[in-house]
Amino acid sequence: MLPPVTTGAAPPRELSRRAFLRAAAALGASPFFASRARAASGCLETVGSLQAADANGLMLPAGFTSRVVATTGLAVGATSHIWHSDPDGGATFAKPGGWIYVSNSERAGGLGGVGAIEFGTNGAITSAYSILSGTTRNCAGGPTPWGTWLSCEETSIGRVWECDPFTPGSAGVVRPALGTFNHEAAAVAHGAQLVFLTEDSPDGLLYRFTSASYPSLVAGTLEAAQILDPNGQGPIAPGQVRPLAWHAVPNPNPVGSQTATRYQVPSATRFNGGEGCWYRGALVSFSTKGDDRVWQLDPVANTIRILYDFATAANPVLSGVDNVYTTPCGDVLVAEDPGDLEIVALTPDGLALPMVRLVGVAGTEITGPALSPDGSRLYFSSQRNPGKTFEVSGPFVSTAPVPSLGGGWPIVLLGALGAAALRALSGARARIPADARAAPARG
Repeated sequence: MLPPVTTGAAPPRELSRRAFLRAAAALGASPFFASRARAASGCLETVGSLQAADANGLMLPAGFTSRVVATTGLAVGATSHIWHSDPDGGATFAKPGGWIYVSNSERAGGLGGVGAIEFGTNGAITSAYSILSGTTRNCAGGPTPWGTWLSCEETSIGRVWECDPFTPGSAGVVRPALGTFNHEAAAVAHGAQLVFLTEDSPDGLLYRFTSASYPSLVAGTLEAAQILDPNGQGPIAPGQVRPLAWHAVPNPNPVGSQTATRYQVPSATRFNGGEGCWYRGALVSFSTKGDDRVWQLDPVANTIRILYDFATAANPVLSGVDNVYTTPCGDVLVAEDPGDLEIVALTPDGLALPMVRLVGVAGTEITGPALSPDGSRLYFSSQRNPGKTFEVSGPFVSTAPVPSLGGGWPIVLLGALGAAALRALSGARARIPADARAAPARG
């Protein structure tokens, strides 16, 4: 189980920074090559239009195929693990011999949590299990560079739980320093050593957490964003790049009648229904459902812009924006709730391209998009009626060059290098003390 991390200590299952750098150097690569390798025009511009629905109810481009890997209330594959209801945000984690896909459960009343499916290198399901239970409305979240999953509770007293995808039955550890509010998603911008958090409320804020001793999440400073207007242009509009100011939240963990975090900083900018949030390529991408916008933030330059705006888009095919995921090529995949029940790719060239559409299911939403570490498979869920988790195979990233590695090296090399690094460093992960047991989660 994932033990509490003391301030200044490396989180469990994390490779030490020196070990990580040594292994990356031995492979002839930058330690964060996957985050910085972004093609100038993405990988999906040439993907064709959606074809007729397949046997799983998915409309896909030509050359893409699908399967259902889990269904609410049924055992996953040949395992005995029963898949949770209301599957929501998700991510994948590379491991020797395959990968793991984690998925939140947005059940209320202490019935939420996180499930995990383990896959072999050939995509076969080898195991399935829980890594968090007893929590409430686990909506989205985000992966950490040290191999844990941050699961966010979407309630007024919501917290963030750090979970261990590699240990079946682990309980997760609450991280109060990340604030108590209507959490939606979290993105660790490891290049800047910051964590960004969205808030699912019509008058919610965008938050930034600065660790007292990165990468520990035990203590630090929680701040709220303000979009500045140095040229007197009024509210930010598409096409503008604006600087940000950050203001400390006086009481990150209000209780009872104490003032909610979003009302503690009067000068903070209101973001209308913060949803998915993802970091890659030195940029944080996040969505706001109330105004159907997708944003991008540069943590180092401390600037923000609107990547997509439904109201002004030349091709407004994306609506009901929700979970987001950025591919190694820079394509931002946005899941719809409900919109047309699609996953739409926003490419670096400014295109909006539907990649998946679910048909024949009412009252649901699309959630949890994430690629397998080698970029060949996309995982996501239809949340209800019944909940299903899908896998779509296709050329999501395999044709793109990798500028940071030079020449025409295919981006699939990223998955190979990542797997090699994991194998080389599998013995370097910090051991979890046997007596360090996480307290059972409570909703």
